[in-house]
Amino acid sequence: VFEYSEAKTLEEFFYPTYDLSDFSWDSVNRTLNRTALTAEFTGIPATDPSGSFSNGSLAFRVTAYEASGRDEPLPSLLHTANSSKVEFVLAGVAPRGNSSRFALEVAMVEETGVVQKLRSARSIDDEYTPTIFETLSLVAESQNDSSTLSFLQWKATAYGSQTPRREDSIQCRSRGLQAANGTLPMSSIVHAYFGEGVGSTYTVSAINISFGGEDGKVYQEKRYLIWSALLGFGQPPKDTFSPLVVSIMAVALGTPMVMLLVGSCVVLFAQRKRYSEYEPIN
Repeated sequence: VFEYSEAKTLEEFFYPTYDLSDFSWDSVNRTLNRTALTAEFTGIPATDPSGSFSNGSLAFRVTAYEASGRDEPLPSLLHTANSSKVEFVLAGVAPRGNSSRFALEVAMVEETGVVQKLRSARSIDDEYTPTIFETLSLVAESQNDSSTLSFLQWKATAYGSQTPRREDSIQCRSRGLQAANGTLPMSSIVHAYFGEGVGSTYTVSAINISFGGEDGKVYQEKRYLIWSALLGFGQPPKDTFSPLVVSIMAVALGTPMVMLLVGSCVVLFAQRKRYSEYEPIN
C-alpha cells in the first residue's frame, strides 16, 4: 500500500511504503462466518514510527457466493457462483500529509501461456452505481484460443463510509498493467501455492489502483476508505439494462415518435378534407 502527496507542481511525493508482509494480522477464525460465507483479515504494521495506525487498521474482507445475484451495498457488483468479493478497507488510519492519497498495488501470478489484459467498459446506465459509468476488468486470457480463464473486476470508484452512498464516492484510477517478474518480492503464500517456479515457469504482473479526488480531501474528512472488487473464473459478469430502464427508454424515445406519426396523420387528413369541399370545374 502506497501513500503519496501531490504538490502544486504536480510532482508526487511518496511516503515510506506499507509492506503488508510486515503487518501483524489477527486470526481469521474470529471473523469467519460459515453461514454468510464471509471472513475478514485485519492487520496493523508490526512497527509504526509515525503512529498512523494508533487508532486505525487495514483489512481485507472476503465474501463467497453460492448463486448469481447482485450486492445491495454500493457499488452493487453483479456476481456469479464462480466469483467472490474482495474488499480493501482503511479505517481510522491517520494520513501522513495534508493531502495524502492511497494506492494499492495488486500483483497477479499466472502460468506460462496466459496473458493479462486490462479492459475498460463504459455504459450510460448507472442505475445500480449512480454517477459511475466505467467498469474495469483485469482478465487472464489463454494465448492459444484467447479464452478468458479468470478475472478481477471493479467499478471505477471507492467509498468513504461504512454505509456507502452516492455522495461518499471516492475517485478510483488504474495506472496501467506492468510486467513485474523479478521486481516484486514474492510472499511465502505465493511460493507455497506455485512452488519455486515463480518468475520462470510463472509470470508476474502488477497494477496500481489509486484512490482520491482532485483535492484528496475525502479521506481526510471521513478517515474511512472501502474498495470492492470481484474475483472469479471464466468471463466477468456484464451488466445489462434492467426491464425498468428499458421501459423508461422505450417511453422516452417512443413517445415523440408516436406524437410525430399522429400529428402527421392529422395534418394529412385535415388537408384531404379541405380539398374535398371544392366541386370540380367543367
